[in-house]
Amino acid sequence: MASPTPTPLDDVTDKFQEQANVWLEWFLGAPLRIILIIAIGSIALAVVRRIIGNVTEHIADGTPITERRGMKGLKGLSESPMGTILVRANPLASARRAQRARTIGSVLRSTANILVGTTIVLMVLTELGMNIAPFLASAGIVGVALGFGAQSLVKDFLSGTFMLLEDQYGVGDSVDFGVVSGTVEEVALRVTKVRDGDGTLWYIRNGEILRTGNKSQEWGRASAEVHVAYFADLDEVQRCLREAGAEVAADPVLGTYLLEEPTVSGIESMSPEELVLKVSVKTQASMQGEISRALRKAVRERLAAAHVPMAGAEEPSTTEAAPADHLIVPVHGTPPAQVSAPATTPHDAARADAPREANQGSPMAER
Repeated sequence: MASPTPTPLDDVTDKFQEQANVWLEWFLGAPLRIILIIAIGSIALAVVRRIIGNVTEHIADGTPITERRGMKGLKGLSESPMGTILVRANPLASARRAQRARTIGSVLRSTANILVGTTIVLMVLTELGMNIAPFLASAGIVGVALGFGAQSLVKDFLSGTFMLLEDQYGVGDSVDFGVVSGTVEEVALRVTKVRDGDGTLWYIRNGEILRTGNKSQEWGRASAEVHVAYFADLDEVQRCLREAGAEVAADPVLGTYLLEEPTVSGIESMSPEELVLKVSVKTQASMQGEISRALRKAVRERLAAAHVPMAGAEEPSTTEAAPADHLIVPVHGTPPAQVSAPATTPHDAARADAPREANQGSPMAER
């Protein structure tokens, strides 16, 4: 049986099929691998960013771990007394917690973008047949140059990142950086903004902060130091200090910020002129200034009521000088009866009469 003679249509179909096979073979090569690299990298980046966003938002909102999706089995733990204590222990201010969490989340998302994006680009260039070794060498040289030229910038960012991770301070905290002290208004990765007592806004680079004194974390201690005279009654002074501390503790507003009962210490220091004693109390964070002022006011009132002499204080004089028109100066020729002599004591009178009695017995007196 003879084979069918090919027609022009069959030739066109065969050529089209061959061309399709060529295009399919080409597409299944580098283009498909590039598409898969980009797709898989984009999906991985989206998943990482989603995880970072969920974690940081839960931290910012303060959602307990037992109430998150996938953690329902641990709900019984949070309902137990121990779980309640663990959940409520060491609360943070919502604004401060939210800012710290979202700042860290922004840094992590940026880092993920750089790492995943760089990996995708390098893999695509490799699939295109390009030699990426020169790019890596150039990137290394540029990185070294930037590292030397922007050391302070890198130092600021690293210090800011660790500061946020360690929660050294946050917005609203009263801090002391050594040369600048005040209230933190904004925290960023590169700089921290601090408003001092005069209202000046300071921009401090995070890399230049060598030490940090935070007066707003966990708890503080308010105290009132009193300097009394050396010969003051020590028991009376301590009683006044205890009463002043009890008065502040009984205050309906300030008393709610006290964490312990006020305590009165013994003699803190001593000199020939004064004794130094102190009453102190443990308070909630950021309230030690207000409570210290209330303690000083109460101590001053108690000591004044008990007439306790303060160191260096002079008691106001109760005697007043006689008016000038009541002073009569003897004038020559004025009879002694018209001269008003100042009041004398019995001792002064006896001393004045002694010469008079002695003169009465003398010969000159008889004459």
